[in-house]
Amino acid sequence: MTDPNEVKVEALLSIINSSAREAMAEYKNTGHGVPGVDAGTLHPLDFATDTLALRKAIRLLEGACEQLNTILAPPQHTTYNFVNNYSWACIDVATQSCIADVLEKHPEGLSVDALADAVNLDKTKIARVLRFLALRGCFKEVKRDVFANTRLSLVLKSTNDVVFCIRDQRDNPKYAAILYETMIDQEFAISNEVEKSPRAFTLRKEGKNNNYWEMDDEARKTFHKCMIGHSVIYGSYAALHYYPWDNVSSVVDVGSGTGTMSIPLAKMFPHLRITNQDLAETMKLSRNTWEKKAPEALLDGRVEFVTLNFLEESPVAGKDVYYLRSIIHDWPDDEASVILHNIRKVMGPNSRVLIHDCVLLRKFEEPDVGANGSTKALEPTLLNFGSNTPHQHDMTMWLLFNGKERTLNEFKNIGQVPSVPGYVDDV
Repeated sequence: MTDPNEVKVEALLSIINSSAREAMAEYKNTGHGVPGVDAGTLHPLDFATDTLALRKAIRLLEGACEQLNTILAPPQHTTYNFVNNYSWACIDVATQSCIADVLEKHPEGLSVDALADAVNLDKTKIARVLRFLALRGCFKEVKRDVFANTRLSLVLKSTNDVVFCIRDQRDNPKYAAILYETMIDQEFAISNEVEKSPRAFTLRKEGKNNNYWEMDDEARKTFHKCMIGHSVIYGSYAALHYYPWDNVSSVVDVGSGTGTMSIPLAKMFPHLRITNQDLAETMKLSRNTWEKKAPEALLDGRVEFVTLNFLEESPVAGKDVYYLRSIIHDWPDDEASVILHNIRKVMGPNSRVLIHDCVLLRKFEEPDVGANGSTKALEPTLLNFGSNTPHQHDMTMWLLFNGKERTLNEFKNIGQVPSVPGYVDDV
């Protein structure tokens, strides 16, 4: 009789093979072939807006590979790897010192001596950092003590919006390090308030202001570049291709920022009338951004800028779509419900709320709220396809705001906002 555990391993191998071939096919369909691990240029598919098929294949590939390692590796090896990972620290060194920018001027490679002089860091330590990252295909050593960029390291250039998102994560390990401390603290342990997040706990101990949203103009510009990088990393621009925008005429981008999504939306669907709504300081920055990136939309009168504090007031009334990208996950349930309730007040009979966040899958979910076929992982991969990315993001929201990613049922619960006394209406 065949060992059932061996059957699972064979099934995982099959998933790895099929998903890898699907990913290869997506690259080959561009006419540029499959990228190499040490390629010195980006692939055309790397920053395409519609990469849904590739992302689905990679999600399966990552999940199956991770599950296979978990099954076959000794448990002490796997659990130690959970904590023995300093890729984030080495990436931080590379981004803070702009190593990729320096190496871009030397596509054939630059000696570690010259590189150390250019970034004003010790050459021995720079070499250790780069060799560590090169193990994962980020930078490459073309000959002894000579380094060059790769496809991965090019993403770390200071001109790339992705790097702003990466830099934005640099304090997160500090907040994570006191997670247990917050869970046993009398004041923080049972609180879901924004002001009682691990970040707030850390900054209070340091005597610093813990309001995430209070920032100066320069910090605000950096934050909104980070949001563009976030959208690229998480494939958010796929929403431009898979929602029926042709069938609507007006969109409110609630918490729009500087137009991370609404600018490309206006360019792809010029019939749309778009309302950007955010805090006053952000709206000033947003208008300047639109003047640079989409002046035609301003000239045509297709876009407006309206100040909004979505916790205290409602957006403009009677629009077709109220779009919230990476907004609801920032907030605990009470605040998330307030945001949706404020939108509900101004919706017309045909209005829709479009929430663009991660959806978590759990092994034991309520029977009436399940995933559709496109979001069910193949057996025997773990839920969420074995990939921990959505749950990593969930942890980030917890650390920063006491926010969270949600299951479909949790979205349903916060969407049940009171419209009249004694009656609950689904948003």
